Amino acid sequence: MYIKGSRRYNYRHNTERVEAPGTGSMINGQGLGLVSKMRYGICPMSFNGCEVIAVQNALVFLGIPQPVAEVAFYMERFRLLMGFFGCNVYKIGKALAHFGAEYERAADPGDARAFIVSFWTGRPFLSPIHTVFCVKTASGIDVYNKYNTCPGVRSCQDIGGIIGKRKPIALYRIISPARQD
Repeated sequence: MYIKGSRRYNYRHNTERVEAPGTGSMINGQGLGLVSKMRYGICPMSFNGCEVIAVQNALVFLGIPQPVAEVAFYMERFRLLMGFFGCNVYKIGKALAHFGAEYERAADPGDARAFIVSFWTGRPFLSPIHTVFCVKTASGIDVYNKYNTCPGVRSCQDIGGIIGKRKPIALYRIISPARQD
């Protein structure tokens, strides 16, 4: 018997009780579709799964997709307050490295083609944190899972269109799949 909200309970729920989204597809709108029924910590992923979704989208972008349930299971070790506050955004890099992605922490996206950014949605410490995966294009920046009910990719001209005038809490430049030596 598993305790509801534990890593093993959530993994079983995510693999046996709900249908998972396709492994090789980008995820948008964590409150929509199949991913919304999955669990992370004590909550459904529609409430707190943005970090898991950002890592999943980065892995798909790099061509090393993993099942969402596997990404969530690994990232459960970094959850905050039993997952109620999602994942520790300073540990996203550990998840990227675990699944074979090369990254670097930075203060801004610089010339990176893709990046993950975590930011306050309102006033710092008084509002939720949200994490998104972004890809630079010729016309700006494509943002995946921009908000809970966002059914598709949204485009912004620059990072200010994503996080406003605030500084990012954490930003990871996605470099490439890690080299297999």
